[in-house]
Amino acid sequence: MPRLSIAGRVSAWRCGRFDDCQRLAKQAMADAELSAALSLSSANSINVGRLLPQMAAFAAASLEIRAQGGADAGFVVPSGNLGHALACAWAREAGMPIGGILLAHNANRAVPDYFEDGRWRPRASLATIANAMDVGDPSNMERLHDLYPDHPKRMKHLQAVSIDDDAIRARIRTEARAGGRVLCPHSAVAAEAWYRLPPAERERLRWVVVATAHPAKFPEIVEPLIERRLELPASLASQPGRPMQRREIDAELAVLRRELVAE
Repeated sequence: MPRLSIAGRVSAWRCGRFDDCQRLAKQAMADAELSAALSLSSANSINVGRLLPQMAAFAAASLEIRAQGGADAGFVVPSGNLGHALACAWAREAGMPIGGILLAHNANRAVPDYFEDGRWRPRASLATIANAMDVGDPSNMERLHDLYPDHPKRMKHLQAVSIDDDAIRARIRTEARAGGRVLCPHSAVAAEAWYRLPPAERERLRWVVVATAHPAKFPEIVEPLIERRLELPASLASQPGRPMQRREIDAELAVLRRELVAE
């Protein structure tokens, strides 16, 4: 039985699979009595309110690129639960000058495999060093299917690629040595995906590689690769010393309900 850890009254799980956490969050919000009693919502991309400002960011970037030189933008988007990717696709369908979207996944291949053969096969997630993207059954795939119900149409505008841990590490090392740019593991997935594009495709659009997080959030991964210490920005410096409460629970709604109501 998968076990999860929760902190406080919110769904902040620290172990177990993301897919278990997301399933429980959806079940809890669909439980009318529980949701009414606790005013439950979601801060991740289950909530469409999370996607709308992301959509605006893609729109603004694409319009700025068009104003600079007349070319359409392309976006390489680190992808796990497909929230960012869906927001980018929505911006494109709303008329923004976005010529291509490349979904950059880690070793969790459900989406890249779908783009290869058109068969949707969600699966248990794999643990990687880009752990915020360790998703085997992305919640926003349902919305992506709704946006592009015809698979060939989806293939015209979207691509998907899988990048393994060894390639992520190599990209972090290369970027740090070549230009001093330090990437977090998730941003490195997107950077590596861009480098793998055919030269003609890289020249066709003004590509934007979407970054994800500050590398100092992942010192145990990044620092050995770049061979130096990273300084935490002010916005993160106070976080490591803050208190945290955590309890492990079985990944079942009845157990989560008892924990939430008990508080």
